Amino acid sequence: MTANALTEWRKSSYCGEGEACVYVADAPGSLVRVADRADPAHLVMATTHAAWADFVEAVKETG
Repeated sequence: MTANALTEWRKSSYCGEGEACVYVADAPGSLVRVADRADPAHLVMATTHAAWADFVEAVKETG
């Protein structure tokens, strides 16, 4: 799966300076793309919005 050049990547609010961070973007249908950088060529995975929301909530709860 490759990301569209027009994909709007959002940088995690927990990131510090630099590009070593997690980025997310909406994908077609009900998917969320998760990447280690804003560069779509570095796509790591795609998951559902529900699974992503569960993951984010778990991270918030455990710090």
